Amino acid sequence: METLQWLADATLHLDHHLVDLVARYDLWIYALLFLIIFAETGLVVTPFLPGDSLLFACGALAAVDSSGTLKLSWLLLLLGLAAILGNTTNYHIGRFVGLRAFNGRHRFFRLEHLRRAEQFFHRHGGFAIIMSRFAPVVRTFTPFVAGISRMPIARFQLFNCIGASAWVILFIGGGFVFGNLPLVKNNFGLVTLAVVCVSLLPMLWMMFLEKPRNGASRG
Repeated sequence: METLQWLADATLHLDHHLVDLVARYDLWIYALLFLIIFAETGLVVTPFLPGDSLLFACGALAAVDSSGTLKLSWLLLLLGLAAILGNTTNYHIGRFVGLRAFNGRHRFFRLEHLRRAEQFFHRHGGFAIIMSRFAPVVRTFTPFVAGISRMPIARFQLFNCIGASAWVILFIGGGFVFGNLPLVKNNFGLVTLAVVCVSLLPMLWMMFLEKPRNGASRG
């Protein structure tokens, strides 16, 4: 319960928490932000970490940071790199663990699920990697499944870089441009929740398009 309360508070008041962290850690804030984005995208056990809302808040704070600690260019570069490396790590974990996980000993790792994932990435591979960036939780598991499905590394990295760049630029840039408008600033918690909800739409749309095709294949 305390963890859920902490997560809710961190999401609704992320702008205030970020201001405190910048004041406390100064330039070390870059390392902390790097680790959060890396872990959120690179480790399947930490999908609860803030992603979209954190990027948006970073952009908003960079626009008004009088101390000059947060620079837009450094945020884009470092957090973009963290997102790319996170997905790359997650992919290799899936690729390494996959062969052992699907040996029949673990009932949660079924071979038919692997085959289904392989078909999914064969059909939507690049698009799935890019779109998953904008869906919380989903983006944490997508590179893992891509690794398990043995998606070619060169193809994965191409769409990984495209998706990471688009994700970081859109959310940090959006925070930088819109984050300090009075309407947004006075309702920052609700706006961050709206950002998370809107970011789910591309993945939901892709699932909607996939459903009729699955139904047709069963028929």
